[in-house]
Amino acid sequence: MHQGRSIHWPILLIPVVALALTGLGFTGIQRGDELVGSSGLATRQVFWMGIALIGGTVSLTVPYRLLKDWAYPALIVSVVLLVAVYFFPPRNGSRRWISLGAFNLQPSELTKLAYILAMSRYLMFQKHHRTIRGLILPFAMTAIPVLLILREPDLGTSIVFIPVLMVQLFVAGARGRHLLAAILIGVLLAPVLWSAMSLEQKSRVTSVFLQSDGGSPQTGDGYHLWQAKQMLALGGPWGSYYDGMPVDDPTAYRLPAGRTDFVFCLIGEQWGLMGTLGVLALFALFSLAGLQVAARTRDPFGRLVASGIVAMIMTQVLVNTAMTVGLAPITGLTLPMLSYGGSSLVVTGLFLALLINIGLRPGYDLTGQPFQFDDALASSSSHSS
Repeated sequence: MHQGRSIHWPILLIPVVALALTGLGFTGIQRGDELVGSSGLATRQVFWMGIALIGGTVSLTVPYRLLKDWAYPALIVSVVLLVAVYFFPPRNGSRRWISLGAFNLQPSELTKLAYILAMSRYLMFQKHHRTIRGLILPFAMTAIPVLLILREPDLGTSIVFIPVLMVQLFVAGARGRHLLAAILIGVLLAPVLWSAMSLEQKSRVTSVFLQSDGGSPQTGDGYHLWQAKQMLALGGPWGSYYDGMPVDDPTAYRLPAGRTDFVFCLIGEQWGLMGTLGVLALFALFSLAGLQVAARTRDPFGRLVASGIVAMIMTQVLVNTAMTVGLAPITGLTLPMLSYGGSSLVVTGLFLALLINIGLRPGYDLTGQPFQFDDALASSSSHSS
């Protein structure tokens, strides 16, 4: 049997981990409904789970290499949609959604997928990015969606593109000194980013440095962070599911955006420290499986896409969980596979299907091999695509 047809353990582990994380997220959403009164979000999440499952299953039937031809058009369309959100009425002070009747489309979620595909298409068999001048286009491709998303405003989603860019450049073979120079330039440009942030975004950043534990709940932006840590503390080691609710005051269990941005806290309250550690362990397993898929494929496009997907999801995990304990600003970033949200869940399902597609697609040798910067190879690749 051809080596590319063998089923490796990451291909089996990824759907198992995804199922476990989605199940934990559903329990957290249900817990949120119990605490604030039924809102139907848990039922809607089941619907989006079905859509994500169908979309992911269908995408497995399409050879992922065909996406190369659609990568650039997809990024252009996603940028157009990011502009289109400004023509729709704001919701809660933000312009992040395009209303489609009963459903709302969040273009920034689609942009994550389009960006990874387009950047992977550009970096495969290219030598430009191994020079300082050659890094200009990748950073320009990153800056456009980042600035558009930042102005929605959506600080959380905008910042996840930067780590993905750095990971993909590293995987593609960019020189270490150039990446360090790029990071230094980014640090020097931080005041520019700060000036582009809204007053609310700046307030959320400063609240991290002004937080305090104990006492009465804080007001303003500090309230969300104070209440998030309170919910985690109420869970204790084993959570309210086993030990009951230690506090009778219902106000202690109020958590704004609990079923979306702070679902990690609801899991901690219901399942305790063991539940939160279980979530982190499952994401660690996912990261390991995803990187194994990336390392075993010889196809540069597939390796870059797999690396970008892992970087995108794990960056969201780190930022989301860090903000719940006061280590990062509250940014409104969802926790993949756990938070309520149709666009997020469907796009994450496509991410997972792409990973499996890269590792499972027949005819591709899954033997690790470094990228080759060879003119003849680049010419051959361009003709075949």
